[in-house]
Amino acid sequence: MQVNSRPFGVTKYGEAVTAYELVNASGASAVILDYGATVQSLLVPDRGGKLTDVVLGYETVAEYEQNGGYMGATLGRVANRIGGARFSIGGKEYRIFKNDGENTLHGGERGFDKYVWAAEVKDGSLCMSRLSPDGEENFPGNFSLCVSFTLTDGNALEIRYDADTDAVTPVSLTNHSYFNLGGDALGHVVTINAERFCEGGADCLPTGRLLSVEGTALDFRAGRVLGEALAQEDAQTALFGGIDHNFVLSGSLAAEAYSPASGIAMQVRTTLPGMQFYTSNSLSERAGKRGTVMGPHGGFCFETQIFPDGMNHYGFPSPLLRPGEHLHSETVYSFSVK
Repeated sequence: MQVNSRPFGVTKYGEAVTAYELVNASGASAVILDYGATVQSLLVPDRGGKLTDVVLGYETVAEYEQNGGYMGATLGRVANRIGGARFSIGGKEYRIFKNDGENTLHGGERGFDKYVWAAEVKDGSLCMSRLSPDGEENFPGNFSLCVSFTLTDGNALEIRYDADTDAVTPVSLTNHSYFNLGGDALGHVVTINAERFCEGGADCLPTGRLLSVEGTALDFRAGRVLGEALAQEDAQTALFGGIDHNFVLSGSLAAEAYSPASGIAMQVRTTLPGMQFYTSNSLSERAGKRGTVMGPHGGFCFETQIFPDGMNHYGFPSPLLRPGEHLHSETVYSFSVK
């Protein structure tokens, strides 16, 4: 894997942003920004051999800062939602910033997606690292992490998360890339390896109940066209104008997607127990890369994760990381053609 770098602009705080291009032996490439450890582009071949960008994103730093959507960003300290913007550890309550109604979303007012990370090429990978100090967004503990990106010669983007803390703290890290493998995202065939999902409430928080996918719009076990699933009458999708749910994964192969238009297929493998499948329901119409227009249902996210609001639901996998423990997780997005 070859790594090239170039300037990408300057943040509103005057920080220089660098784009790191990972290129494999076949010419496929990924561009990772040190702003937010963000996947800005991911070019893989379609059935005709043409390199196709399969992630949504922006052309400038200002757009990433102003337009939102968490496009391709690394999210933390806790991705997804924390109910009531509060949690307790050892009887002590922590109140954090409300940036999603009464809840906290994707790390708070200034999550990991809004910082410039340190970058280093190490052991054949691009390592993005930062120290989240004790009290940042009111989370406890000095929390250090490295997110490593590797583009293999087999056209797989491997993302590895490694982290440590000096005090007990909740942690759930993910990548928030919006995928479109070519053509209309609603025409993609999606498969999700999950028998159950977290029931969502009106505020997009899990209720704590795990429901069967059987017979619902969220049943992707056998593969189905995304648009057909969203057209199915279903109380859960009606709440959010689409799918924005955590799936309880049944194995390391979390999901697959296929675009009949381009012939590009992808697989998602992970060591994590859950995956938020988000069909960009709230993505307002906006300009993207190379003059494209993005909007609702124009892409989808496969956010591998600990279950959302895990610290507030007994029985969910615990997101707590303790001193002396080392967090390590892996998610791999692999691409091929049919």
